Amino acid sequence: MPALVRQELTALASALDAAIPAKVLDRNLLIATWNIRNFGAFNPAWISGPKATPKRDRQSINAIAEIIRRFDVVAIQEVKSDTAALRAVYDILGGNWSLILSDVTEGHAGNNERLAFLFDTRRVKLSGLACEIVIPPEHLGRPEAAHLERQFARSPYAVGFSAAGHTVTLISLHVIWGKSAAERTAELRAIAEWLARWSRDKNAWDHNLITLGDFNIERRDDAYYQAFTATGLTIAPELLEARRSIFGKDGGAAAYDQIAWFGGAQAARPLTLGYCGGGSFDFAPVALPSRGLTAAELSWRLSDHLPLWAEFGVRGD
Repeated sequence: MPALVRQELTALASALDAAIPAKVLDRNLLIATWNIRNFGAFNPAWISGPKATPKRDRQSINAIAEIIRRFDVVAIQEVKSDTAALRAVYDILGGNWSLILSDVTEGHAGNNERLAFLFDTRRVKLSGLACEIVIPPEHLGRPEAAHLERQFARSPYAVGFSAAGHTVTLISLHVIWGKSAAERTAELRAIAEWLARWSRDKNAWDHNLITLGDFNIERRDDAYYQAFTATGLTIAPELLEARRSIFGKDGGAAAYDQIAWFGGAQAARPLTLGYCGGGSFDFAPVALPSRGLTAAELSWRLSDHLPLWAEFGVRGD
């Protein structure tokens, strides 16, 4: 590893120390979601040249791994059929980490994408559930599917985890952008209604149902946000206000990425975890600082999205 790369990774680690709560055994659970732009192939050079393809290089891969290792479970969206970059990050994280991912969603709307979870096995184990969510064909076009006429563009991916005596099901998804507002709104409403039915099912896998990912909600309180929260999904204020994008200039006005659950009077099966706080991590000032990259150039090396995270308490007392 070149000395400059090592120096910049050390500075990134220090910034993460200052911004992200420490992992404390049997006390907390740190969950994150991150849309990593076009996360497929990568360049084996430590520092890729300006004309190199792909732009994402070994320093970028190490920076991504350094960010991911600060959490217990990270849901990753926009993983491509070529998993070279994902596998490289997995190798860097080391033997205490594990990986589970969906198959590629084929077709134009699927964009050749997978959904993945990376998790620290010292703190989190698989609890047994792993599935892709689909709408029964007989429900398509009917009210219980929010009149959605087709399957989800990219099948939401649900995986069950256990941590410190709690079980939690995380549902990761990347909602279609769509050609019209109606197309995206219908998909958001359909997933919200599907999750509401799951939360009321006494035979469901566990009580801690959390959905996270890139919902392509453009702004707080827009029609997409209203569709997403219509069935009682709630977002903590810190997460709602958090900045989402390296291009953002206005705090949390852009609301693409979300971590949400059913809370309050709407919660048929409330969380047994205690929400402690959350936010996003702005890597732009501390990732690859010596290169003088524009935001657009940095987005192809790390991402245009910032990782969004939430901390939960896991003590039973």
